[in-house]
Amino acid sequence: MKRRVKRNKSRKKKRIEKDLQEKMGMFDKLPKACDACEKTFDKKSKSMVQSWNVVVREEEGIVRLYCPSCWDMAKKLIEEVKNG
Repeated sequence: MKRRVKRNKSRKKKRIEKDLQEKMGMFDKLPKACDACEKTFDKKSKSMVQSWNVVVREEEGIVRLYCPSCWDMAKKLIEEVKNG
């Protein structure tokens, strides 16, 4: 029984490490500017990292980056379309 629990923990740890490696690999594909307005993005700025939005499409290997103003504008447009 202990052996089975230990083996399951090991498998779970390996799966988590693999997922982390895949996500870190996508970090290299992060653009240097907003995809909508071309405003530059500083990866070292904590406030930018926390406020900007990243959209990742893992199957296509696409990473898109949006500044807060473009993201809010897109959300408003989606709401307008939903409401008619």
